[in-house]
Amino acid sequence: MLREKRALERELAGYDALSEAIEEAGVLLELAAEAGDAGTLGEAAAKLAEAEGALEDAELRRLFAGEHDASNAILSINAGAGGTDACDWAEMLLRMYLRWAERRGFQTEILDVQAGDEAGIRSATVNLLGDHAYGYARTEQGVHRLVRISPFDSQHRRHTAFASVSVFPEIPDDVEVEIDDKDIRIDTYRAGGAGGQHVNKTDSAVRLTHFPSGIVVQCQNERSQHKNKAAAMKVLRARLFELHQRQKEEQMEALRGEKREIGFGSQIRSYTLHPAQRIKDHRTKLEVSDTAGVLDGDLDGFIRATLLHEAAAAERRV
Repeated sequence: MLREKRALERELAGYDALSEAIEEAGVLLELAAEAGDAGTLGEAAAKLAEAEGALEDAELRRLFAGEHDASNAILSINAGAGGTDACDWAEMLLRMYLRWAERRGFQTEILDVQAGDEAGIRSATVNLLGDHAYGYARTEQGVHRLVRISPFDSQHRRHTAFASVSVFPEIPDDVEVEIDDKDIRIDTYRAGGAGGQHVNKTDSAVRLTHFPSGIVVQCQNERSQHKNKAAAMKVLRARLFELHQRQKEEQMEALRGEKREIGFGSQIRSYTLHPAQRIKDHRTKLEVSDTAGVLDGDLDGFIRATLLHEAAAAERRV
């Protein structure tokens, strides 16, 4: 009830802020018309732009129909085909999502990072904390493809690299997820990479292996083994919950005889840095040329287009 109350309070605060911005813009427009003041007119335009952005966010939140869309999110990145380029690409994606989260005002906790053999990272897991973090981030789930001149190729040839993004809702403690102790193996090991004197000198890193599902999660970024185990259990609960939900959806789709438009793990977006500069989303067909901006975290255009695409597809099914 408290979570629902806080969510409603955020919605009301957003509505009040939007109404206030529109009202202020109206007053400024009246003043500009009376005085013929270009400066006041500019302020009115800026206030209207602010209101427009707030309205777009409010419209997007109306599209969040999922049970856990309002939850925090756990985002995992894994390097795929492409060798060292794929590891480098996974690190670029990690930076992109951290920048995007910062733009949206989300807090981030890096739970685990596994470095690549030569460069980049093999994998990373990040906790995104904020209003509707899962609702926004889940639109990024899938395979991301990069085409560029490889900085690791002495002959400067064009290479293609892949990395996968998985997103899970952070499951509240009051949601039951059955995990039997005998189904889990807990391994501890010494954390690698940067982390200060303590992290690298004790077996503080934790790896959990869940035998029935085959899911393996690990966490090494906290200083204590206890905290790393708690963080790893949180990720395991989220992944098991998502697996159960996905199995239920697949059963329903089999009964309906429908084929999903986007399968789990399918390629969703291509980032081409050579010869042309463009990023294309294969679900919505949205294409942009500002590759630097997107890789710096400007993802809202793609997220909005995907949410609208999903809403339209849901209406067609009805």
